[in-house]
Amino acid sequence: MAAHAGAGVDAQAGFSSGRLPDDQVREMFERIAGLYDPMNTAMTAGLHHRWRARAADLARVGPGARVLDVATGTGDLALEFARRVHPGGEVVGVDFAEAMLARARAKAAAGGGRAPTHFQLADALALPFPAASFDVASAGFGVRNFGDLRRGLSEMARVVRPGGRVVVLEITTPTRAPLSHFYALWFDRVVPALGTLAARVLAARGRQGARWGGAAVAQAYTYLPRSVRRFPDADALAAELGAVGLRDVSYRLLAGGIVAIHVGVAGGQGR
Repeated sequence: MAAHAGAGVDAQAGFSSGRLPDDQVREMFERIAGLYDPMNTAMTAGLHHRWRARAADLARVGPGARVLDVATGTGDLALEFARRVHPGGEVVGVDFAEAMLARARAKAAAGGGRAPTHFQLADALALPFPAASFDVASAGFGVRNFGDLRRGLSEMARVVRPGGRVVVLEITTPTRAPLSHFYALWFDRVVPALGTLAARVLAARGRQGARWGGAAVAQAYTYLPRSVRRFPDADALAAELGAVGLRDVSYRLLAGGIVAIHVGVAGGQGR
């Protein structure tokens, strides 16, 4: 979803700092949609699927539940939930990049054994759903791109029924060596190079979805890890969740502190 930056921010400086205006973030995700899944796999050695499964575990949903996945991207977390709430449940995934949603819809159409899953365009800062209309609201690797973090979290909390859960899966920055040194090398040097290579491979195969040249894709994959660096750490994000009225906020660190899963309970009694 959209990242926040001043309207006059220079694009190059925005890529380097991990802060871009909303329209540029949307355009970036539209253009890298074809690279998004293979790059997630490359950047995480395939572990992102396991992390999403763990986030779904912590949501504590079962058959018949209704789930909203915000900043759904290509739909992997939404579809993880769709397996868990079947039969009788429903999952809605929202994003502001139509090219990402097109890939999510294709995945949903290809798989069976899932609850009905709908993907639609929506603004995370003004969700088009009534209050207390979902059992869970989730976001996987998306909240750091909210133009207004507190407003986006407040919207997620608003649409969850009392006792339901808000679950946020996000990359964070490890602080202890040697993992912190490896993390810096991987995200600052290797990830942009992988983005460039992936763009060239897709272009050579004549596939759409990487409509920028290799240098511009490298820019996008410079922005993404640097958006992690300027994002609040796990303790600060927990405080933000509490500030929007969620209770019993907790988080778990995975992969040595590279990933955090935050959970908060909406007002009322938990289940």
